[in-house]
Amino acid sequence: MDLSFLRISLFDVIDILVVGYLIYQVYRILRGSIAFNIFVGVMMLYMSWWLVRALKMDLLTLILEQFVNVGFIVIAIIFQPELRRFLLLIGNQTLRRRFNFLKPENNNTDNQKVVKELATTIKELAESQTGAIIVLANNSTMAQYSESGVVLEAQISKPLIISIFNKESPMHDGAVIISDNRIHAASCVLPLSESPSLPPEAGLRHRAAVGITESANVTAFIVSEESGQIAMAHQGELKMDLNAEELAILLEKHF
Repeated sequence: MDLSFLRISLFDVIDILVVGYLIYQVYRILRGSIAFNIFVGVMMLYMSWWLVRALKMDLLTLILEQFVNVGFIVIAIIFQPELRRFLLLIGNQTLRRRFNFLKPENNNTDNQKVVKELATTIKELAESQTGAIIVLANNSTMAQYSESGVVLEAQISKPLIISIFNKESPMHDGAVIISDNRIHAASCVLPLSESPSLPPEAGLRHRAAVGITESANVTAFIVSEESGQIAMAHQGELKMDLNAEELAILLEKHF
């Protein structure tokens, strides 16, 4: 394509599309947080440096250049949680999905039974207003978090999960981690999210569920002890007040 003074090749178009996609993913991760304002400030600083350098304003260029030279280190420190989420997102959408054919396929009938069991369990916990966090970790054991609790490696069953979250149980305060179609661990301590975009009614359980999805590629389902409402956290975002139909669909999607 020839636009007189401007020549655009296929690689230029691909370059623009890739950069646009990466900017959009960064926006998705940072939107609604304080980190987004910091990111805008950093971008303004870089644009100012580029402008004063183009205008050959040597003194300002020299001053701003000192900030730009250490910019990547500062960004890595400030945006450490967001960078982790970004890399997890990119990795999940590339390698993991493209190499799924190397993994043996799970028995669909067994999966449907487990999903149905989990849906029934979560609904019963909600009806009794029993607080709970259930983390679907796919094939990851999440060692650093499961080691903070009690490793069970037990079959998924409604009576066991309900007994774990019973208020009289010594393990009821933490989260249950489900991995490889088994209850891998219970009473696990999860990191709390500091996102300011969470709704006011989100308690510690919701912040812990969002926090673990910010740190790892997992999905967490939450039952509120105060209201009995069901919620889901995924990739740092929280969906509140799920009904039975939504719960079943999301469990089937993320299990």
